[in-house]
Amino acid sequence: MHALIVVAHHDPQSLTHSLAAQVAEGLSLADPGNSFEIADLSAQAFDPRFTAADLAVHHREAPPPADVAAEQARIDRADALVLVYPVYWWSMPALLKGWIDRVFANGWAFDFSSDAKLVKKLRHLRVHLVGVGGADGGTYERHGYADAMKTQIDHGIFDYCGVCVVTSELLLESETQDPTAHMDTARALGRELFTVSKRCSNNGTDLFPMA
Repeated sequence: MHALIVVAHHDPQSLTHSLAAQVAEGLSLADPGNSFEIADLSAQAFDPRFTAADLAVHHREAPPPADVAAEQARIDRADALVLVYPVYWWSMPALLKGWIDRVFANGWAFDFSSDAKLVKKLRHLRVHLVGVGGADGGTYERHGYADAMKTQIDHGIFDYCGVCVVTSELLLESETQDPTAHMDTARALGRELFTVSKRCSNNGTDLFPMA
């Protein structure tokens, strides 16, 4: 089995990068036959800006640019997609959001026609989300931030394309807590990555009741 682990953080020494490495380690420990690729969006200088060229792709007037096509091919090769990112203003960083804006394009991630019919094209894809936040759980609960993130990201982005979000973790108090617990969580996620993915059944119905 093969996983694509996408990291959106500019500092290779960051906790975010360390957690991605722990996911990869757990995946390898679970089965030496497993493979993974780490896509470091900052290091590869991925351009997150949605331009006129991307709008032409959305309107089905042009093929995707080379950088977008390369990312789509990476995802097509993967049995699971893992996104590891710091939480900025109760959401994902602009780098990762721009990656999704450009890569999860009309015609590849979904088909949307002028008569308002939607075809979800990524029902085969299994996604695991790992958000790294500085605030504590009480803050997320009091203000509804966790629910808002699930609505926006898990449901609004991935369910729109038919993707099954298998796990959605928020690793909190990242700036004050001993990182060991988060490292253990990330490694455990890697170990169980493909086991839990098998539990995700997407037979053509929406996975989230909010739709």
